[in-house]
Amino acid sequence: MDWKRYEKWLIVYLKGFAMGCADAVPGVSGGTIALIVGIYERLITAITSIDIEKIVAVMKCVTPSMFPEAKEAFLDMDGPFLLVLGLGIITAVVSILRIIYYLLSNHPVPTYGFFFGLIAVSAVILYREVDLSTSGRKAAALAGFLTAFITSGYATAALGHELPVIFLAGMVAVSAMVLPGISGSLILIILGQYEYMSGALSEFTDAIVSGLVSGNTVPVIETGPPVVVFITGAVVGLFTVAHIVRRALDTYRYATIAFLVSLVAGALRAPVEEVNRTLVEQGATWASVLPEFTIAALAGGLMIYLIDRKAGVIEY
Repeated sequence: MDWKRYEKWLIVYLKGFAMGCADAVPGVSGGTIALIVGIYERLITAITSIDIEKIVAVMKCVTPSMFPEAKEAFLDMDGPFLLVLGLGIITAVVSILRIIYYLLSNHPVPTYGFFFGLIAVSAVILYREVDLSTSGRKAAALAGFLTAFITSGYATAALGHELPVIFLAGMVAVSAMVLPGISGSLILIILGQYEYMSGALSEFTDAIVSGLVSGNTVPVIETGPPVVVFITGAVVGLFTVAHIVRRALDTYRYATIAFLVSLVAGALRAPVEEVNRTLVEQGATWASVLPEFTIAALAGGLMIYLIDRKAGVIEY
């Protein structure tokens, strides 16, 4: 048995797991982790090589005569790499979001404080890459900040959690996969879908495990729609939003960077609004929770600082 071969794929899986852990936490980017572990360029090349023709060719693998063509298309997309990396990402996202959902349900203030620190220090670090020397770039930065600031805190009430909204959230969030520094979870926070999708995913995985044990598939069917719709949106986004963002970076690099980084800064309002909502529900005040919020924020900021020192300068 070729253990070296399996060891290589185990390493790819573990790198995907590390990316998934980052993607599950607002303010931490899976793209940044991809940079740290040395697979960012390969990841971008693989993602942007995917197209409908290759996918159709891969789906023809069920026909024996078409298997060679399907195999060639799969390898052209660096399919083995994406598959193993994706398994690692999915494993981590499911595991981490379960923990975060528990924390949000039972300890919302320090959890959102931690997110605030992650986002704040991410914004400070990312602004090193921003060039605001032209009026166009300043306008892009202002647009990004206002988009996130205005949306944050109001999205849950305004958008709700209908399936079309979840589909849209999946489309937009997946674009963060191709960007170091911008987190898909942060996009979900801005859109007011983060806590809801964390809970939906936890309920869906619980239903799957229960169904495997009991044979009852009804809970799986009942809890599945939000997760399936989100994943569908993410797949569509992979062919649309992610490519649009990448093209914008190639064409209007500095203005796009200014917009994206300012999204992070504007999103600082989101965890504060969530804490405000919690305080209203509990009949508490900021004075009573400020110490734990501040300590958690400092911990989150320190985490991002240490990751940044390892990653070095982020390159879009």
